[in-house]
Amino acid sequence: MKIALAQQNYHVGNFEANTRKIIDGIHQAKAAGADLVVFSELCVCGYPPRDFLEFEDFIAECYKAIDTIKQHADTIGVIVGGPARNPIREGKDLFNAAWLLYEKEVKGVAHKTCLPNYDVFDEYRYFEPAYEWNVIPFKGKKIALTICEDAWNLGDNPLYRICPMDQLIKQHPDLMINISASPFDYDHDEDRKEVVRQNVLKYGLPMYYCNAVGSQTEIIFDGGSVIYDASGNLVKEMKYFEEDFEVIEIPQPVPPLYEEVVPGFSIAVHHEQSANPVHSNTTASELFDKDMRVSRVTDPEQILSYLTREDNIAQIHSALVLGIRDYFTKMGFTKAILGSSGGIDSAVTLALACEALGKENVRAILLPSEFSTSHSVQDAEKLSQNLGNPYDIIPIREVYDALLHTLKPVFKDLPFGLAEENLQSRTRGNILMGLANKFGYVLLNTSNKSELSTGYGTLYGDMAGGLSVLGDVYKGQVYALARYINRNGEVIPVNILDKAPSAELRPNQKDSDSLPDYDVLDKVLYQYIERRQGPKEIIAMGIDEAVVKRILKLVNTSEYKRNQFCPIIRVSCKAFGVGRRVPIVGKYLA
Repeated sequence: MKIALAQQNYHVGNFEANTRKIIDGIHQAKAAGADLVVFSELCVCGYPPRDFLEFEDFIAECYKAIDTIKQHADTIGVIVGGPARNPIREGKDLFNAAWLLYEKEVKGVAHKTCLPNYDVFDEYRYFEPAYEWNVIPFKGKKIALTICEDAWNLGDNPLYRICPMDQLIKQHPDLMINISASPFDYDHDEDRKEVVRQNVLKYGLPMYYCNAVGSQTEIIFDGGSVIYDASGNLVKEMKYFEEDFEVIEIPQPVPPLYEEVVPGFSIAVHHEQSANPVHSNTTASELFDKDMRVSRVTDPEQILSYLTREDNIAQIHSALVLGIRDYFTKMGFTKAILGSSGGIDSAVTLALACEALGKENVRAILLPSEFSTSHSVQDAEKLSQNLGNPYDIIPIREVYDALLHTLKPVFKDLPFGLAEENLQSRTRGNILMGLANKFGYVLLNTSNKSELSTGYGTLYGDMAGGLSVLGDVYKGQVYALARYINRNGEVIPVNILDKAPSAELRPNQKDSDSLPDYDVLDKVLYQYIERRQGPKEIIAMGIDEAVVKRILKLVNTSEYKRNQFCPIIRVSCKAFGVGRRVPIVGKYLA
């Protein structure tokens, strides 16, 4: 039997476009001679639909889409994801479901059992867990059909009480199919493949895993759908960060060259054609924490090299470009604007935006003040000349002086300080938003994660914007991104990479005047935010106690700023936004 995987980019609530895309995939599968075509989790409505699921009209549109798709499932089986109504009065009103359509009928429906309720996931808010598990017969084969998180309940400390495959395997299925909407983070793709492989080895069945691709506001889905044979060999790995389509016959298990069983460890399967052999010193429980999306990097001396390693940065680059492009396309926007300061953050943001949207659609505005150095303006000009994007120079001196003049009766002769610095930033924010409103641009925010973590930014000033490009990227990663952008030649001027970071809001200002050095700062932030380590654990890693306590206080007292911030493209396992929910008014470590 030939099975097609259709890795597609959907748009939440755009039923017409999603249905059309799915039908196109069905026709492509028919033309390729497939018996069955598989699409991703909640594909008919897009993932995550969130509170749209509370509208009966939205659910009715999902059912209408499935009815339309069903008419094209005549000579070919079609597996799609969509919500299903719960006929039982008790419990939530909906299931997260996978529908098998064939001969213009619904032949089977599988309900998701493991409903994630952590980080960016809140499925238990809307869905009822499955309470029965049945294989679905199709063309002489018995399919064990599961959905995303259903495959992740592995290891010695399972997150859920029931593992659906443990129930389905009792009915002797012939293969596993998992439809997924598994978000990207730079520590997740290898984990994901390992989860699929561990399922294959545990149940002795081949697995087709179809993941979504594309950006939904802040969440990136990177694709990377895979097919494994029953021996744990990777048969096919599909493209990342773009749509893809493959037809693969159900793979036959490949006999191992030899097997070795070590007590307490998994079976070692070695084959000369294996793309991803299992090693005897690897177990599922060692590979995954209870929250399997928590990075396992613990050595502070290795953190920066881990965060900035080339494969991570290449993935982050692709994710950010996709995130910008999809945000604009799906929102109906075409043009972006941003403040170009001659610094590293705005330079990387500008380069990414030009790649995502086209250089002609990104307008850079240079907004020098009396404290801006001449080389900063020159660097920003050189950057736009290298990229070929339009730019303007609008000095802020007159507007800033007018504000100072207006406020002088109240400010009196108090010394220059934070208020005057922030007025410059807010002057820039006003000018950028004025241009955005006048010409139909979306303002891209250029703040990085190190700054957002510590509150090093001005509300309604440099924190303004419709989309944050670098808000989940630490400062060290921003520099690594710049070097990656320059991998084939100088795009970002070398002087921008070499000079010390500065907001240039007062004479001779440097970021290090207000913050610890970024190499130390990023280490502490990563341990606290991504790994959820407390001060004692971080100090025990050899980092100065006073520095640790200062940084954590800055993080926790800045939550009110981040709560007012724009959506952030998520590339880590713990980004600011919907995936990190801490009190604004709290005393912990503050």
